[in-house]
Amino acid sequence: MEQAIVAGGCFWCTEAVFRDVIGVTEVESGYIGGDTANPTYKEVCTDNTGHAEAIRVTFDPDTISLGEIYDVFLGTHDPTQLNRQGNDIGTQYRSAIFPLSDEQAQEAEAAIGRWNAEHGKVAVTTIEGLEDGQQIKQWYPAEDYHQEYWEGEGQRNPYCLAVIPPKIMKLRKSFQKYVKA
Repeated sequence: MEQAIVAGGCFWCTEAVFRDVIGVTEVESGYIGGDTANPTYKEVCTDNTGHAEAIRVTFDPDTISLGEIYDVFLGTHDPTQLNRQGNDIGTQYRSAIFPLSDEQAQEAEAAIGRWNAEHGKVAVTTIEGLEDGQQIKQWYPAEDYHQEYWEGEGQRNPYCLAVIPPKIMKLRKSFQKYVKA
């Protein structure tokens, strides 16, 4: 199994998409990219900690490659919006990839290049948190009530009901071969 960490706006939305992707065995919502140790959701929402709402995806590389994970990530949110996704505004909603190795950083660069070429636009997605081949930003799991949010509370949350189904439909339409049966 391998892991990848990506941030594409609200982690509830990104988590919901990746729970439907083949080869993905676990998706954990959390915070990364900032300087505050053990941040809380309330602190991250102030946009003062430097953290992004992100997900850590555990996947089987024999079923789906890292490049394909990054392609699904870039294709199911708007990577051209700087520090926002729709009505969610702030650096905590930035589009970012947090590679865990130099190889992951190279694959992230390639995926962003593919997205730019295919769409004729420029993704503002950043590649963050790696220095001399070592991850320098700490991953902090989000509070328990954020985990698997769409499967529970999200089904009653008007924000989620407006935002998540279109993302899942985009996954099913644009990345059909990567959707769990």
